[in-house]
Order: sequence, then C-alpha cells, then structure tokens
Amino acid sequence: MGTRRKSRELALQALYQEELAGRAGLLDFEEFCTHFQVAKKAIPYARNLLQGVQDKKDAINRLISRYAENWRLERMSVIDRNILRLAVFELHYQDDVPTNVAINEAVEIAKRFSTDDSGPFINGILDGMAKDQASGVADNSKKA
Repeated sequence: MGTRRKSRELALQALYQEELAGRAGLLDFEEFCTHFQVAKKAIPYARNLLQGVQDKKDAINRLISRYAENWRLERMSVIDRNILRLAVFELHYQDDVPTNVAINEAVEIAKRFSTDDSGPFINGILDGMAKDQASGVADNSKKA
C-alpha cells in the first residue's frame, strides 16, 4: 500500500473521530497519531488533507450535496461522507492528484472501510462531478 493511500486512510480515521466525538473530544492530530500505528511518511499528506477538508468543508459539502441525488449529507454514513469529502478536496483543490486516482482511491478505501454498496455510491457521485468538471459544467470551486 502506497504512502498516499495510508495518508488518506489516516485522514479518514481522524475525520471519523472528529465527527463522532465532536470538536470538544477531538484529539490534536499529532496526539491522534501517537495512539495508532502510523507510518511517519503518511503524516504530512494526511495533515494536508485534514486541513484542506476543514478549511473548505462548506464548499465541499455543497458540491457533494449537488451531485448526491436524493441523498442528504446527514443520511450518508459517516464513513462515506468523509471519504467523499477527502476525494472532493483532492479533485477540486489538489492539482497534483489526477482525477482517476482520486476516484479510484476513494472507491478502494470505501471497499475497505464501508459497505458493499459504498464503492458504487461514491463512484457515481465522484464520476458525475468529474465529468462536469472536465466539460466545464461544474462551478469553479477552487475560488471558494
């Protein structure tokens, strides 16, 4: 498993903890890493993902809501919602992550951490978003 995959999984675990424990129960990310066996090389990119998702959360949530037909964010599982947030951050705000990599990574992480239905669900949302982005239909969320 590559370092970036480990980073994405680490970021997902931290986002999951944040959502379940709330900001008051959230461990500092460095402290969080000391409680788990974490590959040291994975920490910088995981930190980047976490900070990016937190900084752009409203814009990311709007994009997910726009493409998740008939699904409100609150109805999605905590894992699926946060996998989508990470992938949308990479799709819209990380110039060094190819679209197909962001989508494939999200689907693979969903297969590992979520349900059998999560991979196709996440793929459908991200694929629709990526197609619109490629055709220029999607809003330019990088300015958000």
